[in-house]
Amino acid sequence: MGAFHAYDIRGIYNVDFDRETAYKVGYFIPELLQTDKVLVGRDCRLSSDEIHDWLVKGIADAGADVYDIGLSTTPMVYFGTAKYGFKASVQITASHNPAEYNGMKVSRENALPVGLDNGLGQIKEWIDSGRDCKPAARRGTVHGMDIHADYLEFLSGYREDYSGLKIAMDLSNGMSVLYAKEIFGDAPSYIFDDMDGSFPNHEPNPLIPANVEALKSLVRKTGADVGVIFDGDADRVMFVDENGRFVSPDLMIAVLGHYFLEKRGEKGIVLQDIRSSKAVGEYLAPMGAEMRTWKVGRAFAARKLRELDGVYGGELAGHYYFRDFFYSDSGLLAAILILNVIASMKKKGVTLSSLISRIERYCNSGEINFRIEDKQGAMDAVRDWFMSEETPVAYMDFDGYRVEFPQWWFNIRPSNTEPYLRFICEASTEELLEAKIARVRDILAGFGAR
Repeated sequence: MGAFHAYDIRGIYNVDFDRETAYKVGYFIPELLQTDKVLVGRDCRLSSDEIHDWLVKGIADAGADVYDIGLSTTPMVYFGTAKYGFKASVQITASHNPAEYNGMKVSRENALPVGLDNGLGQIKEWIDSGRDCKPAARRGTVHGMDIHADYLEFLSGYREDYSGLKIAMDLSNGMSVLYAKEIFGDAPSYIFDDMDGSFPNHEPNPLIPANVEALKSLVRKTGADVGVIFDGDADRVMFVDENGRFVSPDLMIAVLGHYFLEKRGEKGIVLQDIRSSKAVGEYLAPMGAEMRTWKVGRAFAARKLRELDGVYGGELAGHYYFRDFFYSDSGLLAAILILNVIASMKKKGVTLSSLISRIERYCNSGEINFRIEDKQGAMDAVRDWFMSEETPVAYMDFDGYRVEFPQWWFNIRPSNTEPYLRFICEASTEELLEAKIARVRDILAGFGAR
């Protein structure tokens, strides 16, 4: 049962989980979420159809009706869940993982995420204990449901005038193909714009630099003002500036302030994850943002944004959450809003690179991964060493540790989905940054870091 993680169910199909797992997840969801109706969508991965058939069979055998929206982006399932009042939904997807992976993202009422700590753990326990899956006396019915037009109408309502903007767009052969051309039209230069669950051109993960190289080349070749790239299920989006430089996704939290805080005047809480640059809050504070920091991952961020009634939020991984969108994340909505800002800035003679240079004030390591067995011991050692050397100005311990000092800060945390300890650090100078990274490598070497 290695496919059950903090945020979702995910792994290599027929290795980490199989169709029986899909069936049992489907069977137990109606009881877990106390409902007789479940919304189901799926991505274009080669194994999604089989998982879909067994998931649906499990739901129906439990006596619940299935409302099947077919091929969908993950945010499209969130939209359908909240918009039409479903108490349970499942999107079959492995998001940004390679083609051999698949999984299931489960949501409850109002599109709130169901993670290991609030439901998936219970399903795992029921499966592990061999609990019976006896078909109900009244088997559920499967209904086809088409919500494409409704979601398109919702998204298109945010689109402004991009006529002066030259856009390059990589759809990663993923689910953004369903909507991108209907929203952005024929003017952008598109690559990898057919759905293909084998992902023949690159893995659908824009955080891996090699996967963004084709988009960078397209931006340079076409003279685009901006490059846009989606992940496999279109819940994340990332950007390349007009020079072909990848923009760290946390900095786009600051860019969104021009739309929500300035243009719409919605002063209030903006949520960032514990890895976000200190520059984001410093840029947004004068606009009226009240910055809050929280754990990494949708299972935590979407719930926290709703709890705080925040205006919007974002993560280093390229997720952006919106009060307007049921406190959930949508890569397409984020792209629309950020392109609105970039188009507006261009009219003022401001390029994307110059806008980012106003925000980006520190030298950043990016996320560095270490394979370590004793994650907790290693984390404690790094924290304790630096806190014995300097007096911190801020300390957070809810997702690993984030410790801030006057000239630098670091976050060290265990991955929730992979066997890694993740480290990120930011400093006022490159020299200071390199010195801190070197010191961390020395400490972690004592724990057999690879």
